[in-house]
Amino acid sequence: MAEGQIVVTGGSKGIGLAIARDLVSRGRDVVCLSRSGTGEFGRHVACDMTDEAAVREVMAGIAAEGPVAALVNNAGVHITAPAGSFSVEDFERTMALNATAVMVAAREVFPHLQERGGTVVNIGSLFDKIGAPGNLAYCASKAAVAAMTRVMAVEWARYGISVLNVAPGYIETDLNRDYLAREKVQAWMKTRIPAGGPGCPDDVARLVGSLISEATPFLTGETIYIDGGQGMNH
Repeated sequence: MAEGQIVVTGGSKGIGLAIARDLVSRGRDVVCLSRSGTGEFGRHVACDMTDEAAVREVMAGIAAEGPVAALVNNAGVHITAPAGSFSVEDFERTMALNATAVMVAAREVFPHLQERGGTVVNIGSLFDKIGAPGNLAYCASKAAVAAMTRVMAVEWARYGISVLNVAPGYIETDLNRDYLAREKVQAWMKTRIPAGGPGCPDDVARLVGSLISEATPFLTGETIYIDGGQGMNH
């Protein structure tokens, strides 16, 4: 793909950190956006992805420093509660970061990809197509990401921009490691995930890194599940 900066939202930890590390290892110029503005790989800029004006300003500032080649929309939040008691506040908070921020970031980077082409990778989830108890808002937000990916792909293909949705299943990170280590959870995963258990952030990072590095514009609009076969296991 063409040289240029790669913007990774939520690049300070978890899957975003792994994506930044993979891209840096490929020699790419990576700019990570996070609330803290800190991290281990690439350059880091503090940005609240739910602040539309801040996102617009930061994207313009990055583009002023040089060409932008790709965007990885990774920032997200996961709030759980039964559907019968899910608060509007928590639902809107989830949608604001997991869905609206994806739209805003992609919209703001679009003018900077329009003339040169490029890649937008949205990080969705296996939960976009299943009914996971306690995950009303998360499932809804990730289904929205998949839908937006398809629309952006159709509208932007003429500019040589590929828009893809990478949808992980269970991925072990610092945030869920203790939960996934529970004996009951491990036994359940062995029956549900043909690969035998959860993936790791590097699994997702290698996929994202290869999609950006290979830059195949004719591959666009697709949701690519990386879930150890869980979604097709019956």
